[in-house]
Amino acid sequence: MKEFRRRTQLYVPGNSPSMIQHCMVFGSDGVLLDLEDSVSIYQKDAARELVAQALQFFDFGNVEVVVRINGLDTPYCIKDLERIIPLKPDAIRLPKTSSKDDIMKYENIISKIEKQNGLEVGSTKIVPMLETAVAIENAYEIAASSARIIAITIGGEDLTADMKVKRTKEGKELYWARAKVALAASAAKVASLDTVFSDVNDDEGSRNDTMTIKELGFDGKACINPRQIQIVHEVYTPSENEISAAKEIILAARKNEGGVVSLNGKMIDYPVVKRAETTLQRAGIDPNSI
Repeated sequence: MKEFRRRTQLYVPGNSPSMIQHCMVFGSDGVLLDLEDSVSIYQKDAARELVAQALQFFDFGNVEVVVRINGLDTPYCIKDLERIIPLKPDAIRLPKTSSKDDIMKYENIISKIEKQNGLEVGSTKIVPMLETAVAIENAYEIAASSARIIAITIGGEDLTADMKVKRTKEGKELYWARAKVALAASAAKVASLDTVFSDVNDDEGSRNDTMTIKELGFDGKACINPRQIQIVHEVYTPSENEISAAKEIILAARKNEGGVVSLNGKMIDYPVVKRAETTLQRAGIDPNSI
């Protein structure tokens, strides 16, 4: 399976030919070709076919291509999966996933489609979206429920609506839910992806929101406008000082053959080394190369 950085995933409406045609040039790590919320019920079929044609004929290069389908509770879900899976996107994003039972339902449907199209069963990867209070309560159960899962993501707008609270720029109402999703993903050894920051004109708010989710342990964030991509990448890119310090830690630990060592008056043990490796990976540097 291909390895991708997942700092940014740019939402692209599935019914917008111009945006789909140019989405891979904006510099995001991934694109989310959307068949769900951004597409009206009158354009579902047309959007599905447009996204299918893009998957078949466009070269997305090193950009991770994920398709957000319509949910199990809609008449479009099966049609989306039957049309999209044979074209082998990098993953399918599953909206409004509430439990392990939902994942099992998707598993059965997807496996059947894979068999019908001569694909290896299990080859289609999935990203469940946690968008309700019950989904947050079931976060680890969902994250660990299938080998197909490469990441889980939180949906802020639907979640706050379900909680009957106002969605704010500061995001205090989402703090606990975000922390639980990031922790569940880490425990299940999958990536954690954050919801969108909806005000595309508030660069400072976007930066602060990204700093918060980075500190909580998220691997990346969805974007709804290309101008947000650079902001998220800047937050997730370590500074030169951070990179230098990480290299120094790894070299010191390597010299001591992995044992506890003192460096600049601080104890360097395994957790510190792991954080240093993460810093280098976020900078696009292989820790084994230094």
